Amino acid sequence: MQALFAKQAEVAKAIAHPIRVAIVDFLRDGERCVCDIADHVGAERSNVSRHLSMMVHAGVLAWRKDGLKVFYELRTPCVLKFLGCIDDVLRDRTARDAALLKALG
Repeated sequence: MQALFAKQAEVAKAIAHPIRVAIVDFLRDGERCVCDIADHVGAERSNVSRHLSMMVHAGVLAWRKDGLKVFYELRTPCVLKFLGCIDDVLRDRTARDAALLKALG
């Protein structure tokens, strides 16, 4: 079981950065080239390429080359459900915080 937990943590870690979350969200509508991804997340291409490489290695993204351009897409779009689950956690936490603030007066 420990090996499975380590692999699960590797995938979660591959998404656990604001730029990588933004990349996954941007790819929800399909394949994009590195240049478009870098423009969308507002980061240097070299930095974005490192993030993309990490996500490819973890199995989150797939890539293909077309001439001089490299395109990326979600290998398993179910990763978007994971981000949706995180949104649910954030909504719940916000609701609890709001209730606490209300109780404080």
